[in-house]
Amino acid sequence: MMTLLSQQTCQVCNASALLLQDEQIKVLFTELQAQSAKSQQWQLVEDQGVLKLACEFSTKRYQHSIAFVNQIAELAESVNHHPLLVVEYGVVTVQWWSHIIKGLHRNDFIMAVKTSELFSAMTLNRN
Repeated sequence: MMTLLSQQTCQVCNASALLLQDEQIKVLFTELQAQSAKSQQWQLVEDQGVLKLACEFSTKRYQHSIAFVNQIAELAESVNHHPLLVVEYGVVTVQWWSHIIKGLHRNDFIMAVKTSELFSAMTLNRN
C-alpha cells in the first residue's frame, strides 16, 4: 500500500538531487489532485523553463489570506522548503518548486498536499 503524500516528510534536497521525470510527475500530480479538495485545482506551470506546481486559494477576505500565508510560512520553515506566495485581497496563490534544482522534486508534491490540507482545515474552522 502506498503512503499518502500528506503523511510523507520532505527530504533534504541539494544541488545533486535529481529532477523528477515526466512519468514520475504524472503519477505524483494524479496523487496530488486526488488528495486535494475539488476546489483546489493544482496546475503544472512552466515559468522561464522551470516547472512548478501552482494553485489559487480563495479566502474571501484579506485577513483570511494573511492567516493562511502565515500557516504556510510556519510549515515551510519547519522543513526548510519555501514557496512563492502571492497575497491578494481574497486570493492566495502558492507555487512550489525546488529552487536549487530548478524544477520539481517529490518534496514539492508533499508540500502542495500539506498546503491544501492547511487550507481545508482553516476553511472548516471558519464555518
